[in-house]
Amino acid sequence: MNPMMTKPSTPSTESNKTHHLDKTKSNLINRLSRIEGQVRGVRAMVEREVYCDDVLNQIAAIHAALNGVEKLILEGHLKNCIYERIQSGDKEVIDEFMVTIRKIMK
Repeated sequence: MNPMMTKPSTPSTESNKTHHLDKTKSNLINRLSRIEGQVRGVRAMVEREVYCDDVLNQIAAIHAALNGVEKLILEGHLKNCIYERIQSGDKEVIDEFMVTIRKIMK
């Protein structure tokens, strides 16, 4: 099972799957594929002993790209998963989400 498709901080159930639209899912997968390539590029740069500033700049670009993925997932989670659970009367979702927010903000 794809780890991005379930809620890892709580017991995994079918009801805890995300509700990414196909367009959003495709966007996320494309972004993650690019990030994967960037990470491989950094590894190659280290192996070739490329100048540290160049490696650090590439790592900064990876951080920025991951932040973009995080924002997209966070937005979808709020607009879909959290909203639906609140609408169904599940107030526990707020506490669960706060745990996630604290981890993100570390």
